[in-house]
Amino acid sequence: MERDELLLRRMQAQFLLSPADSVTVAGGLCGLQAQFLRNAVHALRIRTDVPDVSAMVKTWTLRGTVHLVPEDDLPLYIRHPGTAEDVCVSPWYCWVRSKNFFNPPERERVLARMMADAVASGIDTREALRGYMRAQGMTESEEARCFDGWGGLIRELADVGVMAFRVDMLDAAHPNETKRYRLLAPVAPMQEAEARQEIARRYLTHYGPVTLRDAAYFLHWTQAEAREAFISVGADTENCEGRTYWYIPGGEPQAISMPEVVLLAGFDPMMLGYRKEDNPFLPPEHLRGIFNLAGIVNPAILLRGRVVGKWKESKGKMEFTAFEPLAPDDMRRIVDEAARLYTVKKCIWK
Repeated sequence: MERDELLLRRMQAQFLLSPADSVTVAGGLCGLQAQFLRNAVHALRIRTDVPDVSAMVKTWTLRGTVHLVPEDDLPLYIRHPGTAEDVCVSPWYCWVRSKNFFNPPERERVLARMMADAVASGIDTREALRGYMRAQGMTESEEARCFDGWGGLIRELADVGVMAFRVDMLDAAHPNETKRYRLLAPVAPMQEAEARQEIARRYLTHYGPVTLRDAAYFLHWTQAEAREAFISVGADTENCEGRTYWYIPGGEPQAISMPEVVLLAGFDPMMLGYRKEDNPFLPPEHLRGIFNLAGIVNPAILLRGRVVGKWKESKGKMEFTAFEPLAPDDMRRIVDEAARLYTVKKCIWK
């Protein structure tokens, strides 16, 4: 396998050459990282003909981070039964208990039922929930746990499939970033071994070809665990530039050319799906321009399969930062692609 073929196969696998519906895209990519919901929505927009988040929820899944996922995929990620009484078996509660920062289980269950009942009654924002639970007798120490900045009781209820963030749109391009919550229909989790096998299949199908180091980076599995899972789903291997790549046979592109410009999302799967130091789309000299030291993954400008800069949009103002000199025609192509995706009122180059 040549390097150019590797790039094309990954782009096709990630729906950047052949768009699909939103549920297929978000499900196939194992969710879209969504600490900032606008990033996940943009990742959908460049991979679909008509983006639609109506069947999506935002919740904690892979790597313990917040993702936009189809609601029907929750059994793949929920590892415990879904009632407020089950919060004390959630992975998050077990972790905070190991750090000696937890409410006693019997009190945690009372607080969880209180929070779930409040959301059911329409009290669905973080601050409204905080105020309601204070009025119901939540103490300051309990509040510190329930509304911890890393998730707290909200995350515990999400971990067992009781509730998740709402996903609403302000318009076709911009989601509502207000954090609001809703209850979920009862979720029956998949068996862990079955879920890991399905995640491995999706990862190989929609990120492949990948190395074992890529899988360890993205899935937070060991390389040995990834290798075992890949073999179990019938993966094959090929070599490219001295590295072994795993993939599901049948996804090879057929005479498809590389797009001139793709404006990737912040935290885009094309950047997050692979070990960043090994990503052939990302020149080593541009790595810190995309992955900054604060943990942010900036929206990348992909020009003929190579990251050449980053971009930002706010209320119709487009700001482009080039990491290297660009030809005027290429700058025009980048601006034209931005105009295809957004109502552009002003463009600034840095």
